[in-house]
Amino acid sequence: MTTITEPADASAIRDRERRERLFARITRAATYLDVAGLGWLVPLLRIAAGDNPRHQLVELRQVLLVPLVGIAAFLMLWALLAPQVKTSLGAVPGPLQVWEQAGHLYSDHVAERVKEAAFYARQKERNSKLEADGKADQVKWRTFTGKPTYLDQILTSLETVALGFLIATLIAVPAGIMCGLSRTVNGGLNPLIQIFKPVSPLAWLPIVTMVVSALYLNPYDWLPKSLVISAITVTLCSLWPTLINTALGVASIDKDLMNVGKVLQLSTTTTIRKLVLPSALPLIFTGLRLSLGVGWMVLIAAEMLAQNPGLGKFVWDEFQNGSSASLAKIMVAVLTIGIIGFLLDRLMFALQAAFTYGTKR
Repeated sequence: MTTITEPADASAIRDRERRERLFARITRAATYLDVAGLGWLVPLLRIAAGDNPRHQLVELRQVLLVPLVGIAAFLMLWALLAPQVKTSLGAVPGPLQVWEQAGHLYSDHVAERVKEAAFYARQKERNSKLEADGKADQVKWRTFTGKPTYLDQILTSLETVALGFLIATLIAVPAGIMCGLSRTVNGGLNPLIQIFKPVSPLAWLPIVTMVVSALYLNPYDWLPKSLVISAITVTLCSLWPTLINTALGVASIDKDLMNVGKVLQLSTTTTIRKLVLPSALPLIFTGLRLSLGVGWMVLIAAEMLAQNPGLGKFVWDEFQNGSSASLAKIMVAVLTIGIIGFLLDRLMFALQAAFTYGTKR
């Protein structure tokens, strides 16, 4: 009996240990899947690994089925109610009309890229012929000047918000650290923060336009004046959440930790690098996430008024166009803005999870 039972027990123990290792891997992967917005895969992985299906199906219903039902209900209400609302451009388009216009916008982008490829092919052929005929001095290389497509405008908006967000971060993080470390600096900057934090981008834009026009006299081709205006407006409106959260994070550091730095006679730079930043990083990333969201919202209004190519200008041009398809294209832009905003937040959340010890603060 003993010789039969022991191998069976050993096999059961090995199977149990294998399952425990598998569930441990799934638990570790759950953090990364949640950051990527794929937390609904965890219950499926647990079911595949042999966990209780009943419990995991309840979890799957909460993380996947309920959101899908919410989206489906929204689409149904949109499809039912949209035709009832009449505007100067016709009835409000439903989901199918918006999807159709999204397809047209993508088709326009593909067609424009085909034109661009054909333009450069003709130019290369012409210049090659001139060189073969010994007329190299007549060779000219021109840049394709076709109209920006919808995808081009999305890329321009992303470049603009990235520039504005980068400038805001370079200003806000050092200023927040100084405010958190020094009551004097905090007392001097706090009134300015409270005054300028609520100012609308529509109020900043005329001032920024005049200042940039006066100082940026010779714009580079890769950095047009309209893009600089939009980026600086984004900076002025988005730096405050990062500044405030950075100051709060630095001021909340354990005083005993700072006293250890004084006992060890660490330099200010070393103290900030070794003690302040690691402790304050969770709140700094919270501020960065808020700042990026604010910057993305501000950008659309700034592009509308500055007429910088991007999603804001696209919306304004379609509004001015007044064609029967304009309203559907505007709604495509609205959904695009929302989806990109969500993806940007997920990106910052992933960075926060990678560089900090917690993502819940």
